[in-house]
Amino acid sequence: MEFRSIAALKEEAGEDALACAVDAELQGRSERETKGGKPYLVLTFADATGSFALNAWSDAPLFEAARDLADGTVLRLEAAWTQNQYGLNAARLSWERLAGDALESFYAGDPEIAARQRADWSVIREHCGAIRDPRLAALTALFIEQFGERFRRAAAARRNHHARRGGLVEHVAQMMRAAEALCGVYEELNRDLLVAAILFHDCGKMWENQYPEKGFAQAHSVYGEMLGHIPLGIELVNKLWHDLVDSPEAAGWLAEEPPSETVRLHLLHLIASHHGQLEFGSPTLPRTPEAFALHYIDNLDAKLEMVRLAYAESNELADGIHERRFPLPANLVTPLPAHEGAGPAARSDPGKPAGNELF
Repeated sequence: MEFRSIAALKEEAGEDALACAVDAELQGRSERETKGGKPYLVLTFADATGSFALNAWSDAPLFEAARDLADGTVLRLEAAWTQNQYGLNAARLSWERLAGDALESFYAGDPEIAARQRADWSVIREHCGAIRDPRLAALTALFIEQFGERFRRAAAARRNHHARRGGLVEHVAQMMRAAEALCGVYEELNRDLLVAAILFHDCGKMWENQYPEKGFAQAHSVYGEMLGHIPLGIELVNKLWHDLVDSPEAAGWLAEEPPSETVRLHLLHLIASHHGQLEFGSPTLPRTPEAFALHYIDNLDAKLEMVRLAYAESNELADGIHERRFPLPANLVTPLPAHEGAGPAARSDPGKPAGNELF
């Protein structure tokens, strides 16, 4: 039987059954009831490329078997897979536990994603290494030294965007690329402050969306649940800042302009306000150019990742119209390809659109 990663399975499965196997780690389960009062389980599985939920109905063999499976168990799931707006479905499902070389190969992860994340980590280090403000340069360097490996394991979210091991690195690197471009257009932006804030804006997700050293099941943390990533990020940055203030290198900061306390306050403000609205979890609203820029860069990268996933995974309702994927607000339409023709002369009737005409 052919194998697929979870990402590939979600991209290829549709209304027609796709017979294949997928190796996946059991991330968690929750017990539900149908409208008729029958129990069923929602099982969440994950690999290096993503995750999916699978319903185990009370009359299916998986329902009883799943009760004895510990979280973190890695299974090879073979089935005829279909997909609709509610997710993946598996007919004629069979499974076996992975062990030995197959298990080690699973934990090694997807080679393409691993290579991309290594490149993204280099981008992050390069941008932080170019920070000229000595306070922000020392702060980002200390963070990378102390928390780099933990940061590289975290996801950017539990679902919706970059919700995979290392997804936070992908998200932050792309935001830094966007910030670099914007700083060339809007010269009033403080590049050093914006780059540092991008590194730290989601650093609290090392507790909210963390993975163990080995495996692809997102853990839950009481700190993440009770505080959330914004307060955790503020607390961590404050801790690192005060550690640096007590170090010998900080003695030269007293003469720096703007004053160090002002730099710290602006950085904390960007972390606190990056969700942009109070109802979305920010304890304060953006009040500086960099705070607005951070919010929109963050939002744009998250939304475009959701759009990319929606195109890859959703069914077509009609030619060029893709089924809505939560939390996007509407059905998507196939984007316009870049022009590759030889100019107006390449088309026999340049005044008339080709196909799917309205008039």
